[in-house]
Amino acid sequence: MAKQFLQVDLAIDVPQGPSKCFDDDGRLKRTGNVWTASAHIITAVIGSGVLSLGWAIAQLGWVAGPAVMFLFAFVIYYTSTLLSDCYRSGDPVYGKRNYTYMDVVKANMGGAQVKICGWIQYLNIFGVAIGYTIAASISMMAIKRSNCFHSSGGKNPCQISSNLYMIMFGASEIVLSQIPDFDQLWWLSIVAAVMSFTYSSVGLALGIGKVVEHKGFGGSLTGISIGTVTEAQKIWRTLQAFGDIAFAYSYSIILIEIQDTLKSPPSEAKTMRKATLISVAVTTTFYMLCGCMGYAAFGDNAPSNLLTGFGFYNPYWLLDIANAAIVIHLVGAYQVYCQPLFAFIEKWAQQRWPKNTFISKEFQIQIPCTFKTYNLNIFRLVWRTIFVIVTTIFSMLLPFFNDVVGILGAFGFWPLTVYYPVEMYISQKKIAKWSSKWVCLQILSMACLIISIAAAAGSVAGVVLDLKVYRPFQSGY
Repeated sequence: MAKQFLQVDLAIDVPQGPSKCFDDDGRLKRTGNVWTASAHIITAVIGSGVLSLGWAIAQLGWVAGPAVMFLFAFVIYYTSTLLSDCYRSGDPVYGKRNYTYMDVVKANMGGAQVKICGWIQYLNIFGVAIGYTIAASISMMAIKRSNCFHSSGGKNPCQISSNLYMIMFGASEIVLSQIPDFDQLWWLSIVAAVMSFTYSSVGLALGIGKVVEHKGFGGSLTGISIGTVTEAQKIWRTLQAFGDIAFAYSYSIILIEIQDTLKSPPSEAKTMRKATLISVAVTTTFYMLCGCMGYAAFGDNAPSNLLTGFGFYNPYWLLDIANAAIVIHLVGAYQVYCQPLFAFIEKWAQQRWPKNTFISKEFQIQIPCTFKTYNLNIFRLVWRTIFVIVTTIFSMLLPFFNDVVGILGAFGFWPLTVYYPVEMYISQKKIAKWSSKWVCLQILSMACLIISIAAAAGSVAGVVLDLKVYRPFQSGY
């Protein structure tokens, strides 16, 4: 069963050859370009992770914090270019297309690596869905709480449970998850990208305002000082900061799916390299500004979530706008991340039970006030609904934003962002073992493995501490 589950050929049997309406693989002409790809990437990258960067830099300090952020930006950009070169097998322009990340692994590595990669990728997507649900609920709670503080003049502690807001977010995702295909999400990505810039800009502006108010920059060269935290906490928090930064940049697991939306010519790899450069440059600029200004504004007291940790209380309406933008962005980002998993399970089920009408039959439903119809598939409705419900329940059980972000970043960074792209590139380009380029790529991979292990250890330690005082389904702050 596991073998069948993970080794699915996603190609479809259709007439081959290029035409005005079809691409060289027989599929409808792809229409994506460098800007739509950039929007997809920015939607996936500038997410809830940006809000913890002030806290991450506070653990590392003014020297190591920005340096680590630039290091992750370089690694992500470089390995993403390696991965984009593997979209087509053989010839970079006319070679066989690989439609998903796992297709690329199968084409270049095969065997047990496909199964291992599949479980890592889809567990990571599952984890990201949980992280986004937690982050969205925290922002919705922040809107309620800021208005509560404003109306009570700060006298009411405004304790709020996150459970209702997680359920509300999950309900919206159940509806949006019925969008059948990744290609149809372009408009959601554009909206989400605009929202990400909105709340990042608000966080940046509020940080600058706080620095002006204090007439100086907070923080130190080495980060949060011993005394504010214990030596052990300093070590664990420093390691967790690596995981937070890794999570903030991670998008490799959906890079191939994004690349598969691009039209050609020019070659998809060439377009993707441009989109990756634009996206990483834009996100790094935002990250550096938001993270550094967050640390400058609060120093050692930088909150774990810049816009919901309530380092800022006023103007409350601006905080409400920023947190609403976060929620809208995460609604879209959730779908961008989960669509590859949705599509994989559905295509696997169709190939496993091709004659089962529950899985394959679609019902055409007229959309009111339009001339369009919606194809309702019962299996898609049931499976995607169950997925959203399960991720919502897990979010309610473990609503630890910073720790979950750190674990996700550490878990997905090395294998999906570094190891597989490096090994597949070596296989694709037939780089000789022990050549200078091979050695450099292996050194990069091993260094990132060490960082991932250290970050995972710090984040797990944080979860263990949180669980000592947490009661499931009764979270509030």
